[in-house]
Amino acid sequence: MSAETRLREQICLLAKSMFDRGLTGGSTGNISARTEDGGLLVSPTGTSFGRLDPARLSRFDATGKHIEGDQPTKEMPLHAAFYDTRSTAGAVVHLHSCHSVALSMMPDVDEDNFLPPLTPYGIMKLGRVKLLPFFLPGDPGMGDAVRGLAGKRTAVMLANHGPVVAGKDIEAACNAIEELEDTARLAMLTRGMNPRTLTQAQVRDLITKFDVEWDA
Repeated sequence: MSAETRLREQICLLAKSMFDRGLTGGSTGNISARTEDGGLLVSPTGTSFGRLDPARLSRFDATGKHIEGDQPTKEMPLHAAFYDTRSTAGAVVHLHSCHSVALSMMPDVDEDNFLPPLTPYGIMKLGRVKLLPFFLPGDPGMGDAVRGLAGKRTAVMLANHGPVVAGKDIEAACNAIEELEDTARLAMLTRGMNPRTLTQAQVRDLITKFDVEWDA
């Protein structure tokens, strides 16, 4: 089995796992990963994470030209922005996960540090998550907003829409976006209860010990 065939199957397996657990529904969400030759495999437009076909994934060459497979997601500018600004990006995942979207609607969330410091893992896997304003689905402005961060964030939250995470590979990106949703769920579950969050000193220790990207 070739490396690309394994990657195609891994993309579809991980996407179905997220779909089956309700992290994105219907035909929402999109996913992409780098191939060994510098190209991309991308989920097609209008497809369900629960029923992706490895043979029909959109395939791009290293120059960004669509060379085979179905038409890609309309959110390609969003994916391209992460790949173009983060040299370490090997995969990008975008979901419409419920709790993170709910948290993005709250009036008092910190736009520069979307997730509260509730557990170590959100900090370790995501760093600081930037809350971006609302854009119409497919608006190239989403990509422009990510480019404006100059590669300093591994994850963003699109207000009233969903999270987007870049990782070193497809498994890392999926693990990180699940951590984002889990942290948002905890935030919503404990909202108004004055939960005991990690202290600033504890956050600093995590950043230092695990070499976390933490844009100042």
